[in-house]
Amino acid sequence: MSCLVLGIESSCDETGVALVRTRPAGVPELLAHALHTQVAMHADYGGVVPELASRDHIRRVIPLANSVLAQAGKGLSAIDMVAFTRGPGLAGALLVGAGVACALAAALGKPVLGVHHLEGHLLSPFLSADPPEFPFIALLVSGGHTQLMRVDGVGRYALLGETIDDAAGEAFDKSAKLLGLGYPGGPALARLAEFGDDSAYKLPRPLLHSGNLDFSFAGLKTAVLTQARKFEGSPCEQQRADLAASTQAAIVEVLVKKSLAALRATGLKRMVVAGGVGANQRLRAALNAACAPLGVRVHYPELSLCTDNGAMIAMAAAMRVQAGVETPQRQYAFDVKPRWPLDQLASAAQGT
Repeated sequence: MSCLVLGIESSCDETGVALVRTRPAGVPELLAHALHTQVAMHADYGGVVPELASRDHIRRVIPLANSVLAQAGKGLSAIDMVAFTRGPGLAGALLVGAGVACALAAALGKPVLGVHHLEGHLLSPFLSADPPEFPFIALLVSGGHTQLMRVDGVGRYALLGETIDDAAGEAFDKSAKLLGLGYPGGPALARLAEFGDDSAYKLPRPLLHSGNLDFSFAGLKTAVLTQARKFEGSPCEQQRADLAASTQAAIVEVLVKKSLAALRATGLKRMVVAGGVGANQRLRAALNAACAPLGVRVHYPELSLCTDNGAMIAMAAAMRVQAGVETPQRQYAFDVKPRWPLDQLASAAQGT
């Protein structure tokens, strides 16, 4: 018997709502989703302002939910479960999504389920036209998180390596700021890099030969700062493009080589890349080129679902329930977890 899951994402600067339908066999189906990004609002401040983010989530979440239900041709009474991002993320922003989800579920007399934001990213490739199969290695590159995980099934995650300081996304954003690029910095740096020479500047590849699967990008950021200061006055556009390309090449090389090391260590032949940095075309091309000769298949979310979105939250909730690792509750005294390591995610019922 199928189940309709309404998912709400509000962990940072995107408000996302989606409707997913479980199926007795196979991957749950995405029926509709809607997303509002706050990029334009935060651009003047050069980064996310938590209070503004929370206020905007309040304005957007109900209209987006109405839009999703209209797209799917469903009424509120058709919803069987409401899912929301419980963490990690900005506390105030998380509380908006949690409050709306719990209030709606209570009004409908339906169960509610809090979802781990990173698990949403981890399972987002199941929304694509080419969904993966378990087990696989996952490279999670989302915001302040860079992690390699072994994934044997829903709720069965083993941390293999993670960043010890700056994440890949932070390296993109902070380097972009040093180059005078706008917010969000990562995509801006990638666009500028298209016009540059990625071998123009010799930048470090931290922990590339460390013998483990951990990451470190703080030293790379420092190297970019040092090089940017060498420019006399304002750098010419070609210098900026070359430094952007060299920075991107350094980040991508580390991500690819660490990913290959994880594949070799586990013997697995399937890989998933998820999170905002997973949309980077240079990373996708490099991983595909490196993995193809090894017979490794690489799966990505659709480009429109790489950033935070409600579809991944609804999908993660549906997959957890469908796999029997989580039981949604009719307990509406919600809480959120701004800091919530993925490897500590319990596969038992919420609240245990």
